[in-house]
Amino acid sequence: MKRTITIIGMAAAGLAAMPALAQTAATEAGRDAAQQQRIESGLQSGALSTHEAGRLEREEAGVSRMETHALANGNLSATEAARIKAAQNGVSRSIARQKHDAQTGNPASASSRRMQADVARDRNQQARIAQGAASGTLSGREVASLEHGQARDAHAEANAAANGRVGTAEQGRVQGRENAQSARIFHRKHD
Repeated sequence: MKRTITIIGMAAAGLAAMPALAQTAATEAGRDAAQQQRIESGLQSGALSTHEAGRLEREEAGVSRMETHALANGNLSATEAARIKAAQNGVSRSIARQKHDAQTGNPASASSRRMQADVARDRNQQARIAQGAASGTLSGREVASLEHGQARDAHAEANAAANGRVGTAEQGRVQGRENAQSARIFHRKHD
């Protein structure tokens, strides 16, 4: 009897922790979406060059990898959450610094428009992940898996913009990855 009560108590504690994990995962993905929005607006205003946006995407990929590793076991410790928050704060400072430095970009250039489209797609996909985590349609492990895909996409964007230009072939490769990621998000949310 005592063992049954202990097992039921442990199960109840696990269920009580589930909303907290979902809320934390939703918060992290929501913050990722907000930072993608800031990068996109910097590209659109000319405050960010394509090269700067590529470097910021590389930093975003690092945060997504941290989220992947932290959520991989379906649990997020306070230490992991603090580490992710610190990394996101660092990316936030980098975005502010890059947007307010002397370098500018040409928002009307074909390369900048391609990067703007890719970053907008990232923002949309991060928002979809955040919504899925908040609504409970995505588990912590599913969020981890999807953040891993987001990290790969951001890394591909960073590589495409490394030389300051995003060509049509490079954008095609990035869009192919983003299409696959979009399908993964849909399937995970509807399984």
